[in-house]
Amino acid sequence: MIRSALEVFVRVALLTEGARPYAQRGGPGWSARLAEGLREHEFELYLLAGPAGRGGAADGPAGVQGRFDAVHELPMWGVRPAGRGPAALRRRQYLRAYEQLVRALVMPRERGSFGPGLYRLAELARADGALPAFLASGRAQRVLERAWRSPGADTAAGQPMVRDVLVAADLLEQCLRPLSAPWYGTGPGGLGAADVCHVIGTGPAALPALAAKQLHGVPFVVTEHGLHLREQYAGYREAPYRWPVRALLLTFFRLLTEETYRQAALLTPGSSHDQQWQRRVGADPARTRVVHEGTPAVARPAAGPEPTAPTVVWAGPLEPGRDPALMLHAFARIHAELPAARLLVHGEEAVPGHLAHCEALAGRLGLTGAVEFAGRPASAAEAWRSGTVVVFTALVQRAPLLLADAMLSGRAVVSTDTGVAREVVGPTGLLVPPRDPQALAGACLALLGDEERRSRLGLAGRLRAQERFAVEPVVTAFRDIYLELVSNWPAYPDGRSGTSGQRLRPFARPAEYWMAAGPAGAPAGVGGAVAEERRTPAGAGADAEPEAAAEAKPEALAEVV
Repeated sequence: MIRSALEVFVRVALLTEGARPYAQRGGPGWSARLAEGLREHEFELYLLAGPAGRGGAADGPAGVQGRFDAVHELPMWGVRPAGRGPAALRRRQYLRAYEQLVRALVMPRERGSFGPGLYRLAELARADGALPAFLASGRAQRVLERAWRSPGADTAAGQPMVRDVLVAADLLEQCLRPLSAPWYGTGPGGLGAADVCHVIGTGPAALPALAAKQLHGVPFVVTEHGLHLREQYAGYREAPYRWPVRALLLTFFRLLTEETYRQAALLTPGSSHDQQWQRRVGADPARTRVVHEGTPAVARPAAGPEPTAPTVVWAGPLEPGRDPALMLHAFARIHAELPAARLLVHGEEAVPGHLAHCEALAGRLGLTGAVEFAGRPASAAEAWRSGTVVVFTALVQRAPLLLADAMLSGRAVVSTDTGVAREVVGPTGLLVPPRDPQALAGACLALLGDEERRSRLGLAGRLRAQERFAVEPVVTAFRDIYLELVSNWPAYPDGRSGTSGQRLRPFARPAEYWMAAGPAGAPAGVGGAVAEERRTPAGAGADAEPEAAAEAKPEALAEVV
């Protein structure tokens, strides 16, 4: 993208993961919509992708390149990148920093040393790029083993074995790999040249933002659509590691999330339900602002006429957490009172054997001819169109978009009252207690027998979803957030950017940056002791010498204007 200097207001570095071993999440789709809506800003995408050669997100760099000014990719979760380890003197510094971080993971009384150890590793990795090779070395593994087996260490259900040390050391190297990315600095592609970092999700994607704030003073905002830490706790139940390894990695993610919430200028969860979870992990309510996840489906027309036979639609992955068995038990009561009713189950088998279990349960309940397991539909809109009433029975409704998508169809919605359901559906649908087939059957029968009520609730739900989940409010919210951060959190990147022909951009330096005399021939405040002095928080320089402001060069001010 080519823009003039006056058209670029804020330079935003978007940091996201494209894939991870257990908790999958598509990143760049939402990011691309945000960049598309804020064309007046300059966006660069920093993508933590899957292992080299295995692809990244669903619409990775090839699919989103045109929507960003630049796309930078770092392979994750695979063989470490080639490189030599640190020299002897630097190795001792690496060992001290790594031991500090590891002890924070295994010693409950030393949790506070996690941040300092992490930032020290980031500084060392930026200087020589030897962090991956060091973390894979025998010395680093011995540091981990010694700390893990020391008195007072939290070994979580058993002493770690040698294989546990090897596995955990390899996993920690992959988790810390973003610290060695070639993204730090104030040159082209460097996070130090950004005005704001925007982290989509937490976990390893937040590491570059934490390092950029520590090394360059760049503020960052965190957006979570589904909490990374919660997904890790759920995903590691099935991880092929022994309990000591799982406990160590979950402690790493917990401390990393706490540090991310503590350092973020603003947190923007996708729902109030996620906001409550963030507060439990230590998020500051004063720095938290709910921004619902926008979806382009709001422009989709409502579903057409209802099917001739009264039909209940259930959609979602077939797994115990979605509780399709509750739907089957409730439908047995519905079918007894309304023999013409049909049940369509849309979704793929997420847990091996669960489809056969549901089919057998339907047979035992005498519903074989009335229930159809239709598999995955061609589109969500097609699934909602095939029903008279849409039902959700999950034990915990974590993701609001599936509920919102059903509401956008104009069909009446019935859901268990868990998670985000009350927040999303509100008064436009019927909420029932979880694991209560009688209540669920009663709600469905009430709607199936009242066409006027179905129509009224369906229209109200569609309008509510269009208002809350449109893309435009999301774009407007982040336009305000970016300008707020840039104006209230001045950033002072290191180095002499702007002095060697690099085009200066508005907001790349706040106004007070130019109000102190700098080295001869350089913009005021760049480099040396002056830059260090101006990196103090806003208001700390109120007692600065008035002569320094009087000596500011008008030429430099003219360049910014």
